[in-house]
Amino acid sequence: MSKQELVVLGQNGQSADCCPGQLTAPLDQDQAADLAKIFKALGDPVRLRLLSLIASRAGREVCVCDLTPAFDLSQPTISHHLKLLRQAGLIDCERRGTWVYYWVLPTTLDRLSTFLTTAQKPETTFLTTAQKPEATA
Repeated sequence: MSKQELVVLGQNGQSADCCPGQLTAPLDQDQAADLAKIFKALGDPVRLRLLSLIASRAGREVCVCDLTPAFDLSQPTISHHLKLLRQAGLIDCERRGTWVYYWVLPTTLDRLSTFLTTAQKPETTFLTTAQKPEATA
């Protein structure tokens, strides 16, 4: 195994601000309500899977006809879950003839990512294998 030293930001004069989290102040009531609506939509396993299926599709859009067979649910139930994802601002859609095509809205995912990203605290350290203290029995 390699005994490379792991560089920890915030030590030896290096800046810990290379990847700061964007949450620098507490959420106000409106921001919290908006994010709660998005997280509530993602709180259901079916909707989380739907979002995952849409986001992972090459071309970044998918026909509802390709989503429905992936679940043991009726088409109206799938449509209901897709409607809730749309209302939360996670996806959008367009009707093309008989079918509806869905795609992820990256700005909403970026907003969630920003909220969930936290800055690394300078006092946080990572130990390499050679630096780990031995367990005492």
